Amino acid sequence: MRDEGLEREPAGDAGTENVIEGRNAVIEALRAGKPIDKLFVLDGAQDGPIQTIKREAKKRDTMIRFVTKERLDQLSATGKHQGVIAYAAAYEYAEVEDILAAARAKDEPPFIILLDNIEDPHNLGAIVRTANLAGAHGVIIPKNRAAGLTAAVARTSAGALNYTPVARVTNLGKTMEELKKEGLWFVCADMDGTTMYDLDLTGPIGLVIGSEGDGVGRLVKEKCDYVASIPMKGDIDSLNASVAAGILAYEIVRQRFQ
Repeated sequence: MRDEGLEREPAGDAGTENVIEGRNAVIEALRAGKPIDKLFVLDGAQDGPIQTIKREAKKRDTMIRFVTKERLDQLSATGKHQGVIAYAAAYEYAEVEDILAAARAKDEPPFIILLDNIEDPHNLGAIVRTANLAGAHGVIIPKNRAAGLTAAVARTSAGALNYTPVARVTNLGKTMEELKKEGLWFVCADMDGTTMYDLDLTGPIGLVIGSEGDGVGRLVKEKCDYVASIPMKGDIDSLNASVAAGILAYEIVRQRFQ
């Protein structure tokens, strides 16, 4: 029987930065509270150290991805992975409260960008960069099925990660409900929505951007108060996620300053 809350490995590479290999090293990283973006474990391994890793990962709500030995060998930089490889975040994650506190410190209505399953680290880095330049107080990402704060994200953000807090949450929809109690309302991007110029995007706001392939998920979309579309005149029907985030973020900026 599979452990509840664990998943098989999805497609895609985890990259090469901030790698922690070996059972003891991974156990100590988890116990030390080091933020772990991805954790790969040999499928079928059930010995004592692996069980310890599972327990520590569960305490921190870290998703385990079960993979073959061949996959671990591909990911390993040392060849001594002992059936487990972890990828640590390049930057510390903030808390959602830190983002709200940043807005209060500037005496501004909160402006937060929330990302639903953005898996491309370059898109994440570009959105963090845009968030900083547009005056957003922070970015919120889900813990699972999404890019984390890797070195590639840091590079693409062009330094913005040093100034713009990024919080990672277990349940994006639940976080939105909690933020609504703080006075925020939410608008998500979707080509079937109301043209962004016809929406009032002032006040405390959360801008929700979905993945390029699937857009904003149904459960998250149901939490949004408005759905905004970007006028498009070309022959294709979608924009890069980071470009869409930039266009909508600056429409929010325009309305705030008009």
